[in-house]
Amino acid sequence: MAGTGDDGRGAEAGHTGGSEEAGSTEGGADGAEAARPGHPRASGDAAPPRDRPTAPERTSVPRPATPFEHAPASGAASGPEPADGSAPGGPAAPWAPPLPARVRRHSLRGQTLDALRAALADGDLAPGEVYSAPELGRRFGVSATPVREAMQRLAAEGSVEVVPNRGFRVAERDTGELAELAEVRALIEVPVLLRLARADPAPRWHELRPAAERCSAAAAAGDRHAYAEQDRAFHRALLSLGGNRQLVLVAEDLHRRSQWPTAGGAAARRAGLLTDAAEHIALLDALAERDLAAVEALARAHFTGAKG
Repeated sequence: MAGTGDDGRGAEAGHTGGSEEAGSTEGGADGAEAARPGHPRASGDAAPPRDRPTAPERTSVPRPATPFEHAPASGAASGPEPADGSAPGGPAAPWAPPLPARVRRHSLRGQTLDALRAALADGDLAPGEVYSAPELGRRFGVSATPVREAMQRLAAEGSVEVVPNRGFRVAERDTGELAELAEVRALIEVPVLLRLARADPAPRWHELRPAAERCSAAAAAGDRHAYAEQDRAFHRALLSLGGNRQLVLVAEDLHRRSQWPTAGGAAARRAGLLTDAAEHIALLDALAERDLAAVEALARAHFTGAKG
């Protein structure tokens, strides 16, 4: 009845499902026994040795952290970086100087530049003379560094020239160079003024009268430096109406190069400034009246005899 026993084991294996059927393919009684549910080898793992008991399952017991383990090591990641750029839980950022210190330094450089421009405009720095940065620093009560930075700016504008190992030479403007600058200014600015005179209404020109009056006030005070600043502001506002920013920048550079101390004493300089300021008012009146001939004549005369 061996066949009946084999059939009985096969029927028993058929009740266990697919995994038991897979286990019966190993052959013999051992394969059928291993396929029974709950058998150690039913999951496919090797059975533990019978001569050695299995070790009990270990449980993890937390230990108290040491003080050094609460803070991450320097440079280690400690989570996502905040949106403001700070390092959460990490070491403090390296110390950096506050922003106001840089603002004060920029202000000092700007004040030094203004003082040097005033000295150039008033003739206190003589054309052709060479001045060193330490010398000018003692004169203005600052270090040589802001003086050197300001002089580099003035050199880019053409007001001074760099003399290696000595300092800066104040540029000299002879009558021929000033005439050339006046001619170039007329070539650039007169066509713009004529076009604006044809297109812009009279109220537009009246809006520029306060700027012309500020020039007159600086001229009346005899303040050569203040007049130079107000004069450039007036012409800049005038040309800006044309809408060509590059033209305004080029014209202002030429204008600055043509601003040079007037020969003679303080009385002669003040008279020249008053004449120059009066031409601003006359030019605005001609523009408002759309008198093209007067606009061109006034502008050319203004550039030729400009004192500011």
